[in-house]
Amino acid sequence: MSAPARILVVRRDNIGDLVCTTPLLRALRQRFPDAWIAALVNSYNAPVLRGNPDLNEVFAYRKLKHREPGESVVANVWARCRLLARLRRESPDYVLFAGNAPRATGFTRLLRAGRTVGFAAPGWKPDIVVDPGDTAGEHEVEISFRLARAFDVAGPPPVPAVYPDPALVARLRERLPARLPGRLAGMHISARKPSQRWPIERYAELAHEMTRRGDVGVLLFWSPGPATDPRHPGDDGQAQALCAELRELPVVPVPTAELGELIAGLSLCRSVVCSDGGAMHLAAALGKPIVCLFGRSDAARWHPYGVRHVLLQPPSLEASDISVADVLSALAQLG
Repeated sequence: MSAPARILVVRRDNIGDLVCTTPLLRALRQRFPDAWIAALVNSYNAPVLRGNPDLNEVFAYRKLKHREPGESVVANVWARCRLLARLRRESPDYVLFAGNAPRATGFTRLLRAGRTVGFAAPGWKPDIVVDPGDTAGEHEVEISFRLARAFDVAGPPPVPAVYPDPALVARLRERLPARLPGRLAGMHISARKPSQRWPIERYAELAHEMTRRGDVGVLLFWSPGPATDPRHPGDDGQAQALCAELRELPVVPVPTAELGELIAGLSLCRSVVCSDGGAMHLAAALGKPIVCLFGRSDAARWHPYGVRHVLLQPPSLEASDISVADVLSALAQLG
């Protein structure tokens, strides 16, 4: 294969999926240091790639279900048409489809791109088919990284990486109370899947135990918004109740209206306790030791990649069956 001048990587699903694709981006940049490499993502996960040195550009579209208040369906579709027209002008030589390839069929036809690269799927066959092989027991990082084989890239994948915005980090540091202990632990209380959710009263008990000695402060994170938000159901109510109960402790709520603020906040933590999900993968990509709570999720495929972690997954596959003592023991293992 001749060295491509222009490569577009498409990953249009969730935050964690995109985090797990950053090793592929790193490998492509190392293989083709002078190429134009870009990514097409959605507006929800796009901050994962903010400041990524392996990309020349990031293109993002807004899903219909994520429309801003007052944004009509017509306006949303028109914005996508303009984005598609711009991508056509870029004329990528190769388009790599990571993630859900069957959704790519119509997009590929409209883009009129060069050669497509991906895993074959029912109803869709890319120009360059990458054999996924037997993915049983493999991590999502390793599965996505197989696409690099189309460009003669071999070896183990690099670790995932995200890059906090220095301005957001500085702004958050300024907001932290001066009395807060210097050793900060992160606690993210939200989980999308019901089986991954840990009872809020256990988070309260855990915070009491973690801060009892006086040398640990806790930064409290959650998915923003009300639980009734159809676009992004959040845990504002749960967080408010928890903060009220912990108001006498060195626990600081960190509202994160946008994903970049969560990345900045997690970057300040020495360790993180959270359920399987986007926040867990962000923490891993920041190199943070993690205690992760797993319910009905494939731990082999979705565990924190490339960092020290203790994974707790009870036989019931319900995170609610994990005890506070289990989490405290896991934190002690991490040191």
